[in-house]
Amino acid sequence: MRLSIEHRTSYRFSEPQTRLVQMLRLLPENTHDQTVASWQIDVDCDARLREGRDGFGNRTTMLYVDGPVVAITVSVTGEVVTSHSDGVLHGVHEPLPPALYLRTTPATAADAAIAAWASEQVEGGALATLHRLNGALGNRFGRDRSHPEPRLTAGAAFGREAATARDLAQMFVAAARSLGHPARYVTGYALAARDHRPSPHGWAEAYVEGIGWIGFDPLTGMSPEESHVRVAIGLDAAGAAPVAGSRLGQGEEVLDVDVSVVREE
Repeated sequence: MRLSIEHRTSYRFSEPQTRLVQMLRLLPENTHDQTVASWQIDVDCDARLREGRDGFGNRTTMLYVDGPVVAITVSVTGEVVTSHSDGVLHGVHEPLPPALYLRTTPATAADAAIAAWASEQVEGGALATLHRLNGALGNRFGRDRSHPEPRLTAGAAFGREAATARDLAQMFVAAARSLGHPARYVTGYALAARDHRPSPHGWAEAYVEGIGWIGFDPLTGMSPEESHVRVAIGLDAAGAAPVAGSRLGQGEEVLDVDVSVVREE
């Protein structure tokens, strides 16, 4: 499948900023299951860009802007060719051992409610249990298509009736780790019924001995397939955030994000 992606992130500041430093995790990688046909990052002001990798192996771009800055827009355009893999990852850069992804974070801590619920989903071996977790989460919550609420934890999201893709993925990660399965958060893009959405997509991956890393998307209750483009991983959503950084200056900021994923015929 050939997917065309447009992703725009805009910041507006109530007062001019002296300096901006941002880490961009916006560079998908070639694997056995996806090929980046074209990809470009554009910034609408004078900026210095430096590519590298973070500790999880994600490709990164450091962005430096000297002020005064009152607004900035980072735009991504590209095309990626994907293939069917039953959700199993092949040919992915893996600098860290799976056991590291048993480490919890405040955003993915399994509280008593999540841990008890996860234990009820145990069925057969690891793979069957993880698929059941994935499907059960998808059935438990209504869909919240709005922008994810900043700093909402998996435990807090579990008590609600509706959840965003990000919150579902963090709940899956928390539940899987509570059962002893290494799990991590994934950010990327996915083909959806609606052309535009207010944020990139989020799903999860869990490690199964003898198979490797497998993707799970609780928004659909299925494993991600050729409709998904994988970009970055982390222990939680913040660790895989497409744009993160700091600013030097006073005042408030307003964030606007628009993502479009279209299948090319």
